[in-house]
Amino acid sequence: MARPQGRDRGRDREERDSEFTEKLVHINRVAKVVKGGKRFGFAALVVVGDLKGRVGFGHGKAREVPEAIRKATEAAKRSLLRVPLRDARTLHHDTAGRHGAGKVVIRSAPAGTGVIAGGAMRAVFEMLGVQDVVAKSLGSANPYNVVRATFDALKHQENPRGVAARRNKKVSEIVSRRRDGSAASETVAEA
Repeated sequence: MARPQGRDRGRDREERDSEFTEKLVHINRVAKVVKGGKRFGFAALVVVGDLKGRVGFGHGKAREVPEAIRKATEAAKRSLLRVPLRDARTLHHDTAGRHGAGKVVIRSAPAGTGVIAGGAMRAVFEMLGVQDVVAKSLGSANPYNVVRATFDALKHQENPRGVAARRNKKVSEIVSRRRDGSAASETVAEA
């Protein structure tokens, strides 16, 4: 029996899209001077995520704000990145990322820390579903570069299972080293 073409296909896409939440990071208004005056255009930067480890960003331009946001949201859903999370609340390890003059440093944090990050980075972590992270943006404050630098850092995140498989070791060996290293740093901090 053939499936109906019209309505069901749209509903499937809506259900798939409803799993993502979106956050508007930045809107830029630009003007083009023409004979009759100025023509305004808008550029939108949007971050989307499922709050469970998938996140993406998109950029859209149009004459009106809602259309620019819609285009940016569609672009963000096409460029999703899966990031491994530890205990579904923080990152596995510290990383740094850069894009152009934008540099970011991202550190995993103990439970209860919260999301300590500024503007554009905060939006990325909230859509990713991270609850505990400490992040610092160095260099450019341009939201486009900060978001791209944050994604560069997130691309380098690895989970212990992948590292263990690559090194032909057991996961317990990799994780025990992490615990030994954090215990050593805590004793240094207490002294």
